[in-house]
Amino acid sequence: MTETKPVLPAETAGTEITRFNALRHGVLSRYTVLPWEDAGEYRALTAALAAEHAPQGPTEEHLVEELAGILWRKRRLRMAEGAAHRRGLSSTLASYRNIVDVAVVHLGDVDQSEGVAEAIRSTASDTEDDIREMQEDEAMTRRALGLLGSRRNDRYDAALAALREDTRGWWADTLVRGHENLGDGEEPATADEDGLRRFLEAEVLPWFENRRKELANRLLIREQAFGEALDPDKLERLGRYEVHLDRKLERMLAMLLRLKDLRQGTIAG
Repeated sequence: MTETKPVLPAETAGTEITRFNALRHGVLSRYTVLPWEDAGEYRALTAALAAEHAPQGPTEEHLVEELAGILWRKRRLRMAEGAAHRRGLSSTLASYRNIVDVAVVHLGDVDQSEGVAEAIRSTASDTEDDIREMQEDEAMTRRALGLLGSRRNDRYDAALAALREDTRGWWADTLVRGHENLGDGEEPATADEDGLRRFLEAEVLPWFENRRKELANRLLIREQAFGEALDPDKLERLGRYEVHLDRKLERMLAMLLRLKDLRQGTIAG
C-alpha cells in the first residue's frame, strides 16, 4: 500500500502563490515597474497580495494587480519626497553661514563656526559623544595647566604628556610655524613652560568655549537647515498625488471585496 504524503500548509501556500505567476508577469507590471526599479520586489508584492486576497478570475486578478501598482507608486512617492528634501538640503549648504546666523539669532550667538553639514549628519547620540569627548579633552588641558603651575622640576614635560595627542600635535605645529603669521605684539611660540601656558590659555581654552556653543546650538542649526530645505509647492503636489492614490486604493479594495462577497454568496446559494 502506498503511503500518502500529507500536504503541509507551507507547501499549499507556495502552490497558491505559484498560481498567480501569470498575474505577476501580467500586462500591468510591464508599465508599472520603471527600468531602474526592482521587478522582483514588485512581483513579490503582487504575489503577497494575491496570497492574501486569493483572486479568482481575470477581474479579481486585475484588481489585485491594481492594488500592487498603487502600493508600488506610494513607495515611489516616499522616495520622491526624500529626494526633494535632499535636493533642498544641498541648496541650503551653499549658504550655510546664513543658516547658522538665522538659527541662533535669538541667542545672540551669531559668531558661530559650526558647519551645517556636520549638524545635519549628527544624531543626538553623536552629539552626546562629542560633548563627552570635549569635556574629557578640556579636563586633560586643565590638568596640564595645573602641572605647569606646580613645583615639579619636569613641569613642561609632564604638562605636555598630560595633553591629548591631537592637542600636542597642535602645539607642535605652532612651534614649527615660529615667527610666521604673527600679529602685532604677538610673541613667537617657545617650547617651554611659559610658551605652552600661553598656547593653552590663548588658543585651546577659547576653542573649548566655541565648541561648547557649537554643540549646544547644533540641534537649532539642524532644524533650521531641514526647515529651509522644504519646498512647500513640491510637497503640496506630492501630497495631492498621495491623496489620489489613497482614494484609488480604497476604490480598488472595495471593488475586490465586493466581488468576493458576491462570488461567495453565489456559491453559498
